[in-house]
Amino acid sequence: MKVIVTRPSPDAEAFAAEVAKAGAEPILSPVMVIRQRPHALDLAGVGALAFTSANGVRAFSLLTRERGLPVFAVGAATADAAAEAGFAQITTARGDAMSLAQVVAQAKPSKQVLHLAGSDRAGDLAAMLGDYGVKARRAVIYDADKYDRLATPAADALRQKDDPVAVTLFSPRSARLFIEQAAFDGLVETLQRVAALCLSPDVARAAAAADWGAIETARMPTSEDVLDLVAGRIGRT
Repeated sequence: MKVIVTRPSPDAEAFAAEVAKAGAEPILSPVMVIRQRPHALDLAGVGALAFTSANGVRAFSLLTRERGLPVFAVGAATADAAAEAGFAQITTARGDAMSLAQVVAQAKPSKQVLHLAGSDRAGDLAAMLGDYGVKARRAVIYDADKYDRLATPAADALRQKDDPVAVTLFSPRSARLFIEQAAFDGLVETLQRVAALCLSPDVARAAAAADWGAIETARMPTSEDVLDLVAGRIGRT
């Protein structure tokens, strides 16, 4: 089975290695590229940091040596990135912005929480925290710029009819961009032979804009659960 990996680097390579271990052929076809923004971070009055992606952790780590503030991470992959960056006090949510807001609110931070984010976001964490009475603001420190076209190996995989194909999708925007890429190459109809393996219900809803052979949603919004979907597809081939 061929599995098209739509994540940007460096997460794509790590996930592709796990796909290969599961027994499928990974094909790297990122829908976006992460670009660091030059940013003068203002940490005055900040008592904690909130990250909704590993990309945010990596971008923050390039801007400052600050590692002493407590961190709230949206999920396990983001928490792992924070640990690798040198943070010691890390609290992990269940993989989505709402659960992250709830975890932060339960901690009752006395100072402002700074959300380190990209220019394109699925939700407004600072506003969610404000609804809980938590002081928060956002700093946009990276961009996720889209690619217009599929990688050539991915387009070839969609055209062929011999091997089963799945596409792993990790955000609503990724789902929308992949469909746009397929349309750009005149390959939207080929998705009727392809399975969309989605991180969450929100991702699955975005993927439903196209006619797929199947749309499956991970049990929990983690990379490991998306890999379980991959393993399940392999078991049915």
